[in-house]
Amino acid sequence: MTPQPKDMEAPRLFGTNGVRGVVNTSEMDSAFALRLGQAIGTYMRGPVMIGTDARASGQMIKSACAAGLMATGCDVLDCGVVPTPTIQFAVKNNKVAGGIMITASHNPPEFNGIKCIDPDGTEMARQNEEKIERIFHDKSFARADWSSLGVTRPYTTSIDEYLDAIIGLVDAQAIRKAGLRVAVDCSNGAASNVTPKMLERLGVKYVTLNADPNGAFPGHNSEPTPENTKDIVGLVKAGGFDFGFVHDGDADRTIFIDDTGRYLYGDRSLALCAYHACKKNKGGLVVTSVGSSMCVEDATKMTGGDILYTMVGSPIVAREMIKHNAVFGGEENGGLIFPELQHCRDGAMSGAKILEIVAHHGKLSDQMDKIPWYSQYKVKTKCPNDRKQEIMSKLAASAKGDRLDTTDGVKIFSKKSWVLVRPSGTEPIFRVFSEAPTMEDAKKLAEDYKTEVERLLKE
Repeated sequence: MTPQPKDMEAPRLFGTNGVRGVVNTSEMDSAFALRLGQAIGTYMRGPVMIGTDARASGQMIKSACAAGLMATGCDVLDCGVVPTPTIQFAVKNNKVAGGIMITASHNPPEFNGIKCIDPDGTEMARQNEEKIERIFHDKSFARADWSSLGVTRPYTTSIDEYLDAIIGLVDAQAIRKAGLRVAVDCSNGAASNVTPKMLERLGVKYVTLNADPNGAFPGHNSEPTPENTKDIVGLVKAGGFDFGFVHDGDADRTIFIDDTGRYLYGDRSLALCAYHACKKNKGGLVVTSVGSSMCVEDATKMTGGDILYTMVGSPIVAREMIKHNAVFGGEENGGLIFPELQHCRDGAMSGAKILEIVAHHGKLSDQMDKIPWYSQYKVKTKCPNDRKQEIMSKLAASAKGDRLDTTDGVKIFSKKSWVLVRPSGTEPIFRVFSEAPTMEDAKKLAEDYKTEVERLLKE
C-alpha cells in the first residue's frame, strides 16, 4: 500500500467493535493480524493482555497478532479462551499497557476480529484506534533489538480474579439463601468457561445448554436472537426455572427469559437494572443509545433518575458514563454496563445482578410487569458499505414524522412509536429497529423502512 501524505486521514480499519473480517481472506488472515499486532505494539509499548473467544480461528489470529506484539518488544500475557469482559477486567486490574481480544462476537463462525482495550479496561477510544491505523498504513513499526524482543507467558488466573470481583459486588448471601434454579445457554462460546463456575460459587442450581466451547457453534448461531434461543425458552417453560439466560459468543451480552418463558429483549433487562440502580442511588444518570426502548426512560424516571441518549456503540456509552459519573448504562442488545465493576458490557455480571434482584424482590416476571411494555421489531437488510451514507442522506430528506433524530442513523418519531434506520459498523447491512404500542404496528413500521432502503438501493 502506498504511504499517504501525513496530512491525509488513514483509511479506517476499526469498526464499532474492533476489526472484523472473514478468516483467511485479506481482511483477516495471519499476515494482516501480524501487521496489526506490530501497529498495536508500537502504540501500546508495554505488557499486553490477550485472549480469544471459542472460534476455530482464534489460535491462528492470536498467534500472529502476538508475534507482531513481541516484535515491537511487548510482552504478551495470554489468558486463553475467556469472555471479552474478563480480558477487560484483567487489563484494568493488572495495570498493563492495554489488551487485545480476538473475537467476532455474534458474527457467523467464518468471521473473526481483533478488538483493542485501553489501559482502564474500556474498549479503545476512537482517537487511539486512529493512531494505530496511522502506524499500520505507514508501516512505521517499532522494531525491538534481538535481545529485547517480547515473550508470551500464560496468565491463568484471569477468570478467578474476574469472578471474585463480581461475587464481591452482589449480595451473594441472599442469592445462596434464595435457592434459585436457572437455565443458562453458553452458546458454545467463552461463557462456557465462566458462567457455570459463577453459578456454583453463588449456590445456584442450574442446567446448561451448549456449554462446551466450539467455534462452529453447533447449538445455534452465537447471536442471542429469538430464533436462536428457542431451545432455552422451551427449557425454561417446561422445567420450572426461576429464569433463563443466554450469552453471545464472547459473553459481553446476555439475554434473559423470565419464569413464564417470555423472551426479554435486551432493553427489558436494561430497564430493570436501571430502575434498581437509580433506586439504590436515590436517582442518578442512566446512559443508553438511541436504539433503546422507551421503557428504559420510563424505568429510570420512575425512581427519580435522568437519562442520556448517545450514538450506538458500547465504547461511546461507556465514555459518556465516565464523563457524567452515571450510575448505570448499556445498550438495547443485552450489553449492560455496571460502573461499580468496570465500564464495559458484561454478560456474567448481568447474570449475577438479575440473580440478586430476583433473590431480593421475587419473580422476574413480576419485576418486569412493573415496567411499561412496548412492542419491538428488528430487521436488517444488505447494503454495500460505500453506499451507506448516500442512503442515509436520502432517508433523512424524505422522512415523514413528528420528529427526526440524527444522533446516529435516522430515527423518526410518530405519536407513540419510532423507527431507527442505522448502518452497521461491522457488517455491510442496515439495521432497522422499531417500537410501537402493538407488534403489528411495530412490524409494519420496520418492514416499510426496510423496503424503502431496498428501493433506494435500486435507484
